[in-house]
Amino acid sequence: MSQADGTGAGRYDSVFRPGLFKGQRIWVTGAGSGIGRCTAHELAALGATVILSGRSADKLERVAAEIREDGGQCDWRAFDIREEEAVKANIAAVLAQHGPVTGLVNNAGGQFPAPLMAISKRGFEAVVGNNLTGGFLMMRELFNQSLQQHGGAVVNMTADFRNGMPGMAHSGAARAGMSNLTMSAAFEWAHAGVRVNAVAPGWVASSGMDSYGPAIQPLIRQLKNHVPLRRLASEAEISAAIVFLLSPAAAFITGVTLQIDGAASLGNPMFPNLDHAGTTPFNGFHRAATPEVLK
Repeated sequence: MSQADGTGAGRYDSVFRPGLFKGQRIWVTGAGSGIGRCTAHELAALGATVILSGRSADKLERVAAEIREDGGQCDWRAFDIREEEAVKANIAAVLAQHGPVTGLVNNAGGQFPAPLMAISKRGFEAVVGNNLTGGFLMMRELFNQSLQQHGGAVVNMTADFRNGMPGMAHSGAARAGMSNLTMSAAFEWAHAGVRVNAVAPGWVASSGMDSYGPAIQPLIRQLKNHVPLRRLASEAEISAAIVFLLSPAAAFITGVTLQIDGAASLGNPMFPNLDHAGTTPFNGFHRAATPEVLK
C-alpha cells in the first residue's frame, strides 16, 4: 500500500484497474482540498482528464501541480458554483477546450456548527446554496450541455443526515435535499443514459476538520468513540465509493444514496456500542495527511 503521510511519495494505490477512465473527462467540484482533492487524484491516476473547480485558484493550482507531477492530466477553473452565469460560462468553456465531459463529482460544499435557534436567514441560505443549489446548477448545466448528448454519471455529495443533523440543521436540510434531487434526476435522466447517485459520508479524517474552532476540536477527537468500527473514515475510502459509482461496474445503479459512516447512524440503547481497538482504514492516497486536530 502506498505511503499516506502527505509527502507525495509513490502513486495513488487505487483498488481499481489502471486505465479505467482513460479518454474520459470528469469534473470534480470542491477539488482544492479534502475528499475532492483525493478523488481528483484517484480519477487522474486511473486515466481520466480531471477538471478541477472551486473558489480558490491557489488551492486548485496546487492540486493541479500535484496531479501533473504524478503523471496525470487535468485542468482547473475557479468560480462560485452558486452563480448561475458563472456555472454556464465555465462549463461551456471547458467543453469547447476539452470536448464532452461525461462524469461529475458534485463534491463542493461547506457548513458551520450552530444550534438551529441561532442560525440566521443569511447563514441558512449560504449553506443551502453551497450544498444544494450550487450542486443543482452544476448537474443541470452539465446535463444540458454535455451529458444529455453523450451519457455519463453524476455522483453527488451529501452527508450522514439519516437521524437528522442537530448542531448543523442547515447542512442536514441541504444534504437531504440533495439526496432527494439525486433520485429525481436519476429517473428523469435515465433516457439519456445518465446515472445519478450520491454518497453520504459520516466522519472523515480530512483537512476540513482543522477548520473548526477550539470549542469543537475536543469533540472531534472523541468522534471515533461513537462509531462501531471505532475510527473515522479515510478520504480514500470515500473516493473509492465515488469511483465505483462512476465506473461501468455500477451501470445498473442509479438513484441511490450510499451511506459511508461505519454504522455510526445505526443502533439503539438496547444493544451496547462495544469498545475495541478499531479496524484498519484503507489509505490508498499517497498524498494524504492526518488532520492536525487528530494528531
